[in-house]
Amino acid sequence: MGWSVYLVRCRDGSLYAGCTTDLDRRIAAHNAGTGAKYTRARRPVTLAYASPCEGRSDALKQEAALKKLPKVRKEALAAGWQKGDTP
Repeated sequence: MGWSVYLVRCRDGSLYAGCTTDLDRRIAAHNAGTGAKYTRARRPVTLAYASPCEGRSDALKQEAALKKLPKVRKEALAAGWQKGDTP
């Protein structure tokens, strides 16, 4: 399985960006409290956006770019994304 970048929506409405090779496992880890310190206190999380990447390097670059986006742009990405678009 290839790399993907993703946004999850936390219980408080905030968005968290990350990258992974297994989206289902990573979302489960976030919801189990073992994913990231940020999401641990904001569970449950739901997948809001995901996009495939060319490899690890590309995924890390796209994750950094996602994190720099203003919330309004992240919300627009999430609004235009459909769950069936999952890589």
